[in-house]
Amino acid sequence: MKSARGFSILEILVVIAIMAVLASIVLVTLDTARAKTRDTERITNVQEVSKALNLYIVNNNTFPVFPEEITLTGDDAFSITLEDEEIISAVPKDPTHPARTYTYQSDASGSTYTLSFCLETDTIPNYSEGCSNTMTP
Repeated sequence: MKSARGFSILEILVVIAIMAVLASIVLVTLDTARAKTRDTERITNVQEVSKALNLYIVNNNTFPVFPEEITLTGDDAFSITLEDEEIISAVPKDPTHPARTYTYQSDASGSTYTLSFCLETDTIPNYSEGCSNTMTP
C-alpha cells in the first residue's frame, strides 16, 4: 500500500488558524503605529499654531481675543484672523477632523490663550490619551 501524499484537513486548518493569529497581531500593531503617527502630527500642528500666535502677539501686542472656545476648522474666525495677518498660510486641522478637533480660547484681554486637542495614545511625553490636553504660552 502506498501512503497518501498531501496534507490532511486538520493540518490545513491548523495552518489557517496560525496565519489568522499572525494577521491579527500585525493589524493591531499597524493600528497602534497609525495612532502614534496621528498623535505626532497633532503635536506638530498645535506647535505650529502656537508659533503663529507668538508672531501674532509681536505684531499686535495681544493674542487674538476669543473668550468663548472656538473650534479650529480653517474657516472659523480665529483661522481667518491668522491667515488675514499672513502669519500662517492655513491653520491645520486634526488628522481625523471632524471626529476630533483643535480648539482655541483666550482670556478677555488677549493676554493668554489655551489650545486644546485630543490624543489617541499616551506615548507623547507630558501629554495623555484623551481630550484633556492643552497648550498655553
